[in-house]
Amino acid sequence: MRIEDFAFELIPLPGAMPVWHGVVDSAQWSTAAKQVREKGGRLVALWGSDQTDRGCGYEAHAALTVHSGLIWLTLPVDPAQPSFPDISGVFPAACRMQRAAFDLLGIRADGADDMRRWLRHAAWPAGWFPLRKGVNPAAVHAVGIDEYDFVTVEGDGVHEIPVGPVHAGTIEPGHFRFSVVGERVLRLEERLGYKHKGIEKRFESTSVREAVHLAGRVSGDSTVAYAWAYCMAAEGAALCTPPERALWVRALLLERERIANHLGDLGFLGNDAGLAFGLAQFARLKEEALRLNHTLFGHRYLMDVVVLGGVARDVHEEGVRALRAQTETLRAEIQQLKVIYDEHPGLQDRFIGAGRVAPELADKLGLCGLAGRASAMSWDLRVQFPAVPYDSLNVRMATHRNGDVAARVTVRFEELLESLDLCSAILDRVPRGEVRIEPPTPEDGSPGLGWVEGWRGEVLVALECGPHGTLRRVHPHDPSWHNWPLLEHAVIGNIVPDFPLINKSFNLSYSGADL
Repeated sequence: MRIEDFAFELIPLPGAMPVWHGVVDSAQWSTAAKQVREKGGRLVALWGSDQTDRGCGYEAHAALTVHSGLIWLTLPVDPAQPSFPDISGVFPAACRMQRAAFDLLGIRADGADDMRRWLRHAAWPAGWFPLRKGVNPAAVHAVGIDEYDFVTVEGDGVHEIPVGPVHAGTIEPGHFRFSVVGERVLRLEERLGYKHKGIEKRFESTSVREAVHLAGRVSGDSTVAYAWAYCMAAEGAALCTPPERALWVRALLLERERIANHLGDLGFLGNDAGLAFGLAQFARLKEEALRLNHTLFGHRYLMDVVVLGGVARDVHEEGVRALRAQTETLRAEIQQLKVIYDEHPGLQDRFIGAGRVAPELADKLGLCGLAGRASAMSWDLRVQFPAVPYDSLNVRMATHRNGDVAARVTVRFEELLESLDLCSAILDRVPRGEVRIEPPTPEDGSPGLGWVEGWRGEVLVALECGPHGTLRRVHPHDPSWHNWPLLEHAVIGNIVPDFPLINKSFNLSYSGADL
């Protein structure tokens, strides 16, 4: 579907990605969602905002993909009856986003089947919505009784296994409720929201310039993706473009972030299937990559390197030589380890067929990112809508059709090797010049949207600027919003001991879906 196919006005937004913004009514909101879905488009994000301090009401927002790029819809919501049309029947991934919009802002999806709490967890009293203007974010409330209506599965031999929210390891908190017969999983229901940190509210008291540091901490393993998406949005709102060299360095950082995370995941996947050797080898390689990050950029996980107007650190000749050397070493060792993984009968027995998400289900429920590409969802922003420098790098997208753990492992290996090739190409072609400019202060009310392909999938940051370099609203959006519901389906029919392996093959962010 193209921009000209819509029956309402869409205005192009300045910035690095093709984004159009339009204000719609309720009928247009619902119709647009149906049209986009019928033409093969997807829902990327859904969120709300408060304009009551400006004499208006609330707003519901949705970001949808179309053939031409991304459309950002804004639906004014009457404060006397704060509701908007449910679109979860069109895009099932909208369900949890709509529930979060109510918990945070008090705007309800009219007609939605599932209206249970998503974030409140009895810590906030009824009628208290933290993203409304004038709310004191430091307010402390008495904690009530936490009652959540889990779906019950009944039948002979069916019992429940509750896991979490506190886990034995260092992973983030999340509750998993398994309904099983013997060890066979009939149903899994997740409950997240235990990581709520008030990030979206915190943005409102942060300047446009400084908020990039907060954006980089939404989900710590994706700091480059979030920081770049935020900067892309803020730079678009300020009508400025960073130096070309800075954009190439950002791409180098993004690929090294992808490399480090894939290295870690492949090690843990081997370990979860009984191959401790894999964990030892991949952990060693990841540690070497993180140490070089710290040496060259000042932080193992590359925090605070991407900044408004460019990057905080340049790559000089000595660093280029070190990066080239490590790239070649990693490539050789990863290729060897791939052969070991591919030919290890014990690993393949655990990987093949486990946690399968068929392409049809992936398409229906909106699976995205690397997990989506393992289920034939051929979508990668670096390919479909490449920003500088990806528009000149000819990225090869890794895809698979089987949608099981084995497919997700294969996609990780292929993306690792492709990222190493991209790093080499960036180091060969990075232009000379400055790496940072001083961006102007954006005007009050200026919107901005950033859209970056992180290692997990597409990261979106939408914002609205306030007066004098302040921020009225920032919504950072993680691909895990779309993929957590698919994990519930992927585990059905598998045995309980396979869940850690299946879960790790997705490796979704708790924090990124809990703002």
